Amino acid sequence: MLAGLGPEDCPQMLAYRSHPLVTRFQLWRPARLEDVQEMIRKMELTVFGAMDSWYQLGVFLRSSRELIGDLGMHFLSPDNQQTEIGFTIAPGYQRRGYGNEAVFAAVDYLFGTLHKHRVTASAAPENAPSRALLEKIGMRMEGHLRQSVWVADHWEDDVVYAVLDVEWREGRRGAKRAGGGHANL
Repeated sequence: MLAGLGPEDCPQMLAYRSHPLVTRFQLWRPARLEDVQEMIRKMELTVFGAMDSWYQLGVFLRSSRELIGDLGMHFLSPDNQQTEIGFTIAPGYQRRGYGNEAVFAAVDYLFGTLHKHRVTASAAPENAPSRALLEKIGMRMEGHLRQSVWVADHWEDDVVYAVLDVEWREGRRGAKRAGGGHANL
């Protein structure tokens, strides 16, 4: 399930966000508990959906409310009709459907409740699991940007995915007709 993050989530977030399998593909790499605490403090002051802001949600197990990842939404300006998403799942919970469920629910919420026009996401070209997840939920690759992201001390490539609200609605109808679909968080 997706929910807000609180101070009690800091140790778990630091544990997975500082794991080498995660930092390999992330721009935000907290080194200390204080880094995570500061990010969550800033998030508590951020108005959800405010133009040109990032808002981070926790991905929690329903049964125990254990934090197993996070999902960010970047509400883009100037029209606030486009949102970029990013997601992280703790290594021990990857490839078990949690990322798929969280990302699908977030995109569905952005289109269904917030009436966004377009949702984008990006991934490192070598991050095959994340790219497969984006494609599985119905996003299409729009481009491979060469050396477009500055990471630590060097440039890296970025692969951009997107889906329009009309495409999402059509995909949802197709999934329901086929008996498929995703669980709501």
